[in-house]
Amino acid sequence: MHIAEGFLPPLHAVAWGAASAPFVVHGVRALTREVKSNPESTLLLGASGAFTFVLSALKIPSVTGSCSHPTGTGLGAILFRPPIMAVLGTITLLFQALLLAHGGLTTLGANVFSMAIAGPWAGYGVYRLLKRFDAPLMVSVFFGAFFADLVTYCVTSVQLALAFPDPGTGFAGALGKFGGIFAVTQIPLAVSEGLLTVLVMRLLMQSSTSDLVRLGVAKLTGTQDKQQQKKQEASV
Repeated sequence: MHIAEGFLPPLHAVAWGAASAPFVVHGVRALTREVKSNPESTLLLGASGAFTFVLSALKIPSVTGSCSHPTGTGLGAILFRPPIMAVLGTITLLFQALLLAHGGLTTLGANVFSMAIAGPWAGYGVYRLLKRFDAPLMVSVFFGAFFADLVTYCVTSVQLALAFPDPGTGFAGALGKFGGIFAVTQIPLAVSEGLLTVLVMRLLMQSSTSDLVRLGVAKLTGTQDKQQQKKQEASV
């Protein structure tokens, strides 16, 4: 999913960078507001970024010039919304390009658009849609993370097909080839990432309930509400 350094034609690299820039700028503003208004979010923001960094660093060869891997962006998108995830994802991709030779600087815009923008927005959209229909939280989290991963690979397939159309069948033929090869590894990875994200969310429900309630992800049950009140009374 990380398109390698120098793999895209220069015009494509510039175009994807220009397309990603407004989302990242908007995300920086959203991140600044979040940190200023809720300084206690800093730890959870760092954890979301670390989750993305670790998962997306696991490379599995898939298509020449690219690779398959989990993305880890669904969790951050659900917790802090896609604009902030665009910034966390961009930082992750930049560090990986500089430190791990995973992706590249010339292809940073394309990788940001697929993994830090398109994937998080798709995953968050599915998550919110399921919540609107009163789906259980963990079901919504699973499918949010699943589609954040899956849509990333779909967008990467489009990017590669635009850059390298099939000589005979053009863009459509190349898209089918790239998408078909990616699917072998990416669909099982998307399922695995969905399950892992559910596990992490369960852990956060136990350790950071108040943060999840503040972020609108969870609601306090009657028992949790009483426990929260006791903690507040004890601190006073």
